[in-house]
Amino acid sequence: MSGSLVLAGSVVLLLTVIAAFVATGETALTVISRTRAERLASEKLPGAASLLVVLEDRQMNLAPLLFVRLACHVGTIAVVVTVVADRAAAGWIAGSAVVAVLVIYLLAEALPRTWALQHPDLAARRSAPPLRVLLRVAPLRWVTRALNGVANILLPGPARAPVVSEDELMALAEAAAAGDVIDDEERDLIESVFALGDTIVREVMVPRTDMTTAAVNSTITEVMDLAAEKGFSRLPVCGEGIDDIVGVCLVKDLSRAERAGGGEQLVGSLMRPARFVPETKHADDLLREMQAGKHHLAVVIDEYGGTSGLVTLEDLVEELVGEIVDEYDNEEPLMEPVAEGELLVHGRMPVDQLNGLVEAELAEGDWDTVGGLIFNTLGHVPEIGESVDNGRVRLCVEQMDGRRITRVRLTRRTDG
Repeated sequence: MSGSLVLAGSVVLLLTVIAAFVATGETALTVISRTRAERLASEKLPGAASLLVVLEDRQMNLAPLLFVRLACHVGTIAVVVTVVADRAAAGWIAGSAVVAVLVIYLLAEALPRTWALQHPDLAARRSAPPLRVLLRVAPLRWVTRALNGVANILLPGPARAPVVSEDELMALAEAAAAGDVIDDEERDLIESVFALGDTIVREVMVPRTDMTTAAVNSTITEVMDLAAEKGFSRLPVCGEGIDDIVGVCLVKDLSRAERAGGGEQLVGSLMRPARFVPETKHADDLLREMQAGKHHLAVVIDEYGGTSGLVTLEDLVEELVGEIVDEYDNEEPLMEPVAEGELLVHGRMPVDQLNGLVEAELAEGDWDTVGGLIFNTLGHVPEIGESVDNGRVRLCVEQMDGRRITRVRLTRRTDG
């Protein structure tokens, strides 16, 4: 009698330990990424090589582990119920089954999974070598594949990976940055990649009022002088006006022709075809197209076919990695702190960018820039000294260039 109890207890203990170990490994394999596993392997940590092998086919390898874990649970309950049925009244059978389920949940599920989530790298490395051996057991693979085949017959259709939303991916990036798995700069780059998909060309282009163009009847020498003055490597070429862009000239083409003695030649003879894109085109799509087509400049047109501005490959890349400044860039900053609670902001500062940097909470609408917000709020061309209130912020026009707003003083209101 006592011998059978010891045997039953030993079987229950063994099955619980196996189930707890499998649950630990299953949890660790679910949460750890292959990139992380490769980093662990590059550091030559114990178990990392086996971890990479197990992760080669994560989805297929998780099925046998689930089968083993369920088999251990069922076996444990069966042994407990059998022992109780032989030695107690029938009423104790249901109670023993409930107690067994609670103990299994605590010792073989909750505790090992919690520990694996708290120490994913260690759990994955320690469990990977034994799991690798377990997954090599041929009968286990045959059974799980057969059962999966039956499931596919009962529920036909291709298996699809779960869809992860953009918010969930950003939450993962935030958690990774908080845990020092990735740097803050890498987190910002991930955020910029998502933001690029929601950005349209109009938000990143150089507006037509800031464009520098070359006339089609200008000589190569004249355009070379203009390019040297502005520090550009390529310029749009216009015919009868800025709405009539007929091509793009490259300084390297002009330089080659000028050195060959063709400085008085008209620039129109060397220009290349211009690429035109609508201002509502998404920036990420344009970036891929410009990479594939080896274009570095595109002319942005509005819904009426007029020139709205231009966008360069550098403008699009800057949306990902931040401002790229070279020896020719001498533009005034878009934003400059001047006093406590006050900023000097350029009129072409994007509203969403300003909101993200200083939490200004400016309203967004059919405008993209601070200047556009002021124009739409006032309903007329402002004069220097005019101001508008937008939420908790006051915007005062301090400088104009013709009808363009070039400098605005942003002050946080304290009067509610």
